[in-house]
Amino acid sequence: ALAAVAIVLIPRPSGGVRGDHVARVSIDGIITDDRDRDASLAKLAKDDDVRALLVRINSPGGTVAGSEALYQSLRAVAAEKPVVAVMAEAAASGGYVTAIAADHIVARATTLTGSIGVVAEAPNFTGLLDTLGISVMRTKSAPLKAEPSILTEPAPGAIAAQQSLIDDSFVWFRDLVAERRKLSGAELAAVTDGRAFTGRQALDLGLIDAIGGEEVARAWLDSEHGVPESMKISDWTWDEPKFPWPVAGIEDRL
Repeated sequence: ALAAVAIVLIPRPSGGVRGDHVARVSIDGIITDDRDRDASLAKLAKDDDVRALLVRINSPGGTVAGSEALYQSLRAVAAEKPVVAVMAEAAASGGYVTAIAADHIVARATTLTGSIGVVAEAPNFTGLLDTLGISVMRTKSAPLKAEPSILTEPAPGAIAAQQSLIDDSFVWFRDLVAERRKLSGAELAAVTDGRAFTGRQALDLGLIDAIGGEEVARAWLDSEHGVPESMKISDWTWDEPKFPWPVAGIEDRL
């Protein structure tokens, strides 16, 4: 007989740091839903030894729901202790959602960020199937079920239905930026047309707070929250998801 073993994954500071310290987590690559990550951040939020959280971000984005979950987890940490974000090469789209969960955002002058928008893409192989003489039979409960399909031309109304999903997710993203960065009107419109910005441009547009790296973030923690720049810093990690992208279906993504 086979026995199922449950393993509880908890955040673990490398090097076995004990006592007051600044926790550092890294958000790299495609952002998806990750229960281990969110459980780890929840535990970190309640750890009295963690005086502050530094979030390093190097991500081009990810799924809408995965980015939302990460944002909420980081805001829960921010309710307990200061959180500062440091952008690396890229913190765009879902990576920017991650950044605005922090209380203060630092980026390099040439970091790519912004890309505030939502996209869904689906290839269409109908022309190739016609060339190969292959037809596809589909039976479904309603015209818009499983639309758009990669194997058939979109049913009437399929594109409009997909667009409504994109529009609703975009409103969520845009309103989050407006709330967290205190932008509205023309200023908000200027940064939410989907384009990416350099760190310098983002600073001028109000999307970030400072240019620099971890030293700038640590100086802010010191001056604004009394967390000394000399305090120990420790990397907190968790097991990464096995798949970097959903293995089935088509998801809207940031």
